Amino acid sequence: MARITASVYTSHVPAIGAAMDLKKTEEPYWQKVFAGYEFSRQWMRDNKPDVVFLVFNDHATAFSLEMIPTFAIGTAAHYKVADEGWGPRPVPDVQGDPDFAAHIAHSVIQQDFDLTIVNKMDVDHGLTVPLSLLCGDAQEWPFKVVPFAVNVVQYPVPSGMRCFRLGQAIRKAVESYDEDLNVQIWGTGGMSHQLQGPRAGLINREWDNAFLDRLIADPEGLAAVPHMEYVQEAGSEGIELVMWLIARGAMADVDGGPKPTLRHRFYHVPASNTAVGHMILENR
Repeated sequence: MARITASVYTSHVPAIGAAMDLKKTEEPYWQKVFAGYEFSRQWMRDNKPDVVFLVFNDHATAFSLEMIPTFAIGTAAHYKVADEGWGPRPVPDVQGDPDFAAHIAHSVIQQDFDLTIVNKMDVDHGLTVPLSLLCGDAQEWPFKVVPFAVNVVQYPVPSGMRCFRLGQAIRKAVESYDEDLNVQIWGTGGMSHQLQGPRAGLINREWDNAFLDRLIADPEGLAAVPHMEYVQEAGSEGIELVMWLIARGAMADVDGGPKPTLRHRFYHVPASNTAVGHMILENR
């Protein structure tokens, strides 16, 4: 059967992608950010999956305010890199896995989660920046990707607990797939940041690191944190962190398995007026 071997968590700051594209990664400001991913890139080479189930949020590229799915799964064979206003990033297009994605959609919907099935969409920095951070400059991405978009832009957004329970449903779906696949699940977005209003530039180091602590040790308790705490403590865009709970909910210990192994943890401020968080957990 297919199995989830690890979960990966990372911010998807668009300026990080720009720093890579413009060859600025060795500049003093950016070098500290990319140093936090050196271990992870080697880990990816040593633990290359067949498929990455990548949880991200679209930034008004595939979906406008005219149509806002709460949860949307990409079932296409191919995804082009989106033009977000200054041309597509110079990175490879993304190869999907339609059969696996269709199976996940069927299984999760049968577990009473309503998903929007997307047979064609372009993918923006929310998905491509994590790929670049973990894989570096690539002529092609070394695995297939199932994009999973979550609405954390326009209220109402899903609760942390809903996301956590969805992760559990995704794990069951993966394990019921009758093919030997090594699957990783990635939760992206966050950490604390606010992009507008009087609190623009807000970063809360203490809250961010407490979030990482609880993500490891008390994920179900963390899933019960209400939306207003994210907004108050982590800024208006800090709500993106509920997407990390989807990835954490898919780990084995949540359903009685052994605790995951923490392989890497990294936190840095600032990166384009935001906090960057990153973590790798392996199933045992």
